[in-house]
Amino acid sequence: MAFCGNCGNKVEDNVKFCPSCGNVMNTTATPAEPVQPPVEPQPQQVYEQPVQPEPTAEEKLQQATTAVDNFAQKLGNTADSTAQFSKEDIEQNKVMSVLAYFGFLVIVPIVAAKNSPFARFHSNQGLVLFLGMIAWIIADSIASAILRAILWKGLGLWSIYSLCTTVLDICYLVFTILAIIGIINALNGRAKDLPLIGKFRILK
Repeated sequence: MAFCGNCGNKVEDNVKFCPSCGNVMNTTATPAEPVQPPVEPQPQQVYEQPVQPEPTAEEKLQQATTAVDNFAQKLGNTADSTAQFSKEDIEQNKVMSVLAYFGFLVIVPIVAAKNSPFARFHSNQGLVLFLGMIAWIIADSIASAILRAILWKGLGLWSIYSLCTTVLDICYLVFTILAIIGIINALNGRAKDLPLIGKFRILK
């Protein structure tokens, strides 16, 4: 018994053509192994990390407000007199109120928004903060000059001088933090006293 080399069927001996497929039977062949279809590779599933949406300006302001409120709470709970000001006044003079916390630019809201109670409130705090920084700069200069004069005499107090200058630099950071708190409050339309200096009134 032979096998067709083309289809693999059994063929009687001495038969020249395969009765199934008509293939010429030249030699005896073993049954052909069925051809396995190629296995297509399965696409690998790629799990993408969800993209976090970029926070909006309002969300960033809200996050900054929360951080500022938490920090201000640690320095001491201060009075909030926002209810005393009209919404129209607050919305129209937010920019002027923000300028009050940029050093000498406090003169802009003092002059340009003198009829706005809300801008006046923040101008007062910005002015107190600005004058306080000027006073601290003068005190810093005097203290540094005294320390340098003492050290010039060879008393070996360099470590004390370094410590004092570090403390003075930290105080400058406090002024910056208070200004940021004031800016955030102004952007949120709040008339809230700053920690440490909020109770001082120069402008009426």
